[in-house]
Amino acid sequence: MLPFPARRLLLSAAACATIAGFSAALAANLDLPTKRTDLTEADAKRVADVTRPTTDFSKAEQYEAMQAGGATSIDPVTQDSFSHISATIPFEEEQPFRLGNALFKKLWVSAPSSTQASDGLGPLFNARSCMSCHVNDGRGKPPEGGVSATSMFLRLSRPAATPEEQRAIASAEIVNFPDPIYGHQLQDLAVPGLPSEGKMAIRYSEEPVTLAGGEIVSLRRPTYAVTNPGYGPLDPTTTLSPRVAPAMIGLGLIEAIPEADILAHADPEDRDGDGIRGHAQIVRDHRTGKIALGRFGWKAQNSSVRDQTADAFSNDIGISTPDRPDAHGDCTAAETKCQAMPTGVQKRLGNEEAPGPILDLVTFYSANLAVPARRKASFPETLKGKEILYESGCTACHVPKFVTRRDSLDKAQSFQLIWPYSDFLLHDMGEGLADGQQVGLASGREWRTPPLWGIGLTKTVSGHSFFLHDGRARNLTEAILWHGGEAQKARDAFASLPEGNRQALITFLESL
Repeated sequence: MLPFPARRLLLSAAACATIAGFSAALAANLDLPTKRTDLTEADAKRVADVTRPTTDFSKAEQYEAMQAGGATSIDPVTQDSFSHISATIPFEEEQPFRLGNALFKKLWVSAPSSTQASDGLGPLFNARSCMSCHVNDGRGKPPEGGVSATSMFLRLSRPAATPEEQRAIASAEIVNFPDPIYGHQLQDLAVPGLPSEGKMAIRYSEEPVTLAGGEIVSLRRPTYAVTNPGYGPLDPTTTLSPRVAPAMIGLGLIEAIPEADILAHADPEDRDGDGIRGHAQIVRDHRTGKIALGRFGWKAQNSSVRDQTADAFSNDIGISTPDRPDAHGDCTAAETKCQAMPTGVQKRLGNEEAPGPILDLVTFYSANLAVPARRKASFPETLKGKEILYESGCTACHVPKFVTRRDSLDKAQSFQLIWPYSDFLLHDMGEGLADGQQVGLASGREWRTPPLWGIGLTKTVSGHSFFLHDGRARNLTEAILWHGGEAQKARDAFASLPEGNRQALITFLESL
């Protein structure tokens, strides 16, 4: 059993320089819009006015409680608060949403099976359904001593080894390179008659942190390893990156944010001198192969809800779709027994285990899950916490608001003022949160800023309060204290606050 820190292999300085050079050349020829083209001059002024950061913390901003605009759900708070349909969806589109919901919950079975529309699971897999990872459409968590790690898994990747491989990453032809035996993801489950790839093992050590006023908070630092590898040792250079399933809300609205508005917050050279160097992830659309702005996934490795959905079908469940047609999923050529297993492809139903209509419906469902309304947005304690959030510098990355495209293909997401509290860019978060794994233009220390909307309902919906990409933080205070790198200054500002002010900031986050 080789622990994660010993496996970590970062790119050499020369390799980083090579990739940076290619990336700069790529960025210069992206042809991604730097200015919105969907607005009239009057609309552009309205958008600039409404998205300008506030300086008045005496009251809630107009429409602030409706954090997904007209699409916001105002249903009562329950464990199903992340499972409601966007309020802007017309009646005639409710049926495809409900069909998508049924397919999201569908349990796939191994092939061959009498239920031919549901077979094709795996052969190696992490979950039997989308809902297995995203329980109640919410956030995943570490196994915490349980027998199942279904909502958390290990991404596997080795670094680029040659100039050609470095060029492939820098030009967005590929985001990284899989372990030669185990592929892109460690699958801890397998169909009958096939060994699984192994199990994820986590060991925590506690580290005390002293805050202003003498309060001591214990942070737990995880160490990851693979036990009982089913197909021999992993490549010595393979890195292990733990990931928990993110919440599903507001994805269509995120896709509807104009590229220009996200890119406007990028400052890779830190020209304003604030220490924040966010930069865009550049990927390729799975279907068209065209360059696109990455905005989904912990390292922004997917550009659209559809790409994210197809990726999950393939890697998590082992189900093929038109966008990811390999019916053996993440099974590699070295896993010969897996490659020889039957698949669930039924020619009368299509060339994939989940034909186009299934992918379309699950994508539609995923794109239209509503963001819940804020709670207590105008309460004095919440407003005080909001002011502290701004003063501490948190909004440099957790950008409060955007206005979605007026010409969005899905009219339900069109021209909405939304409050995701994210810039959707990549940031260096310091060595403490580093996984040592490059994904596209994201280094082993970089992560996409996750949206904060709905974070205050994590306990209600998901039944736990574990945060960050690997669930190491047991509450929001711990999550903030793990911030480093570009966020070190904001983290230190939080740690130096009086206890009452720290609690006010947490109260604000819990209102989202």
